[in-house]
Amino acid sequence: MDGIDVAIVETDGEVVTAFGPAATTAYDDELRAALRAALGRRDPDPALVRGLTDAHTEAVRAILSEYPEFTGKISIVGLHGHTVFHAPGDGLTVQIGDGARLAAATGIDVVSDFRAADVAAGGQGAPFAPLYHRALSRDLPGAADAPVAVVNIGGIANVTWIGAADEEPMAFDTGPGNALLDDWVASTTDLPFDRGGTVSG
Repeated sequence: MDGIDVAIVETDGEVVTAFGPAATTAYDDELRAALRAALGRRDPDPALVRGLTDAHTEAVRAILSEYPEFTGKISIVGLHGHTVFHAPGDGLTVQIGDGARLAAATGIDVVSDFRAADVAAGGQGAPFAPLYHRALSRDLPGAADAPVAVVNIGGIANVTWIGAADEEPMAFDTGPGNALLDDWVASTTDLPFDRGGTVSG
């Protein structure tokens, strides 16, 4: 619930060949409150969808403004959006964000709505995490000889298990991650999250 992460990555679809800059654009208080109010809803307000999409547009523009050398070189933007409802066991998930609106605003092709197809196919709704983790792990010492587990602690924590090279990676959520920490910080301080790890119990 803190903001929009943007990263520029070069890949051939199998291997990450280069990392560019990354940045986070914080949600303003009004958007954060609207997103929080939408949690658990399967029919989010269209005005919220537009507002969130426009915030993503500004995040893309901001990183290209700060790093103009990448302007005109971005082939595609991946829009995850913001999850407001997620029950993969029931085959249901809702992310908000309008890929067509973002594409029109940035002039760059956009792919979006990643989770829905994965959940419909019986997955947990994180199709890119295991692919990305596998691409990153290929160059780890000994990765070809031993399994690799990647733990990602976002708002919700998840694990990717990468076995033999000819096996598909396996990924799943493990439970709350930073979401509970953010809620505690927001309820006990005047900060939306523990910026820089400065909050102590």
